Amino acid sequence: MSDDQRPTIPIPVPNFDNAGFWEGCRQHELRIQRCTACGAVRHPPRPMCPHCNSVDSDWMRASGRGSVFSFTIVHGPTLPVFQARAPYNVVVVQLDEGPYIVSNLVDCSAEQIRIGMAVDVVFEDVSEDTSLPKFRLAAGEPVR
Repeated sequence: MSDDQRPTIPIPVPNFDNAGFWEGCRQHELRIQRCTACGAVRHPPRPMCPHCNSVDSDWMRASGRGSVFSFTIVHGPTLPVFQARAPYNVVVVQLDEGPYIVSNLVDCSAEQIRIGMAVDVVFEDVSEDTSLPKFRLAAGEPVR
């Protein structure tokens, strides 16, 4: 299969609730939603605060730091567009600000991933208008 026939990964489509997140990613900033009534931060973005039920929110720039809360290695079956990447990791990162985000860990073998390891956000530009948040080992994090 030639490169121009190879399927491309699905591109996120921003909506009213998550546009601030995706705009931040495009600018290589990790932004998370914050309730302006009670100050709770949340991810994924949603229309109402799960703590106080307010519909008022803004976007704050997150540190981009966190730790691996959980992970899995995907071998298949998977969607055809991702099959060439298999095996690949899927990580749940708990951000230092509290919320969790699901992503991938780059530049790290499956054998090196462990629960609790410190990670930093990086961005993968997948189109002119879209960047995806990924994570890599934090500077100084020991590698097994």
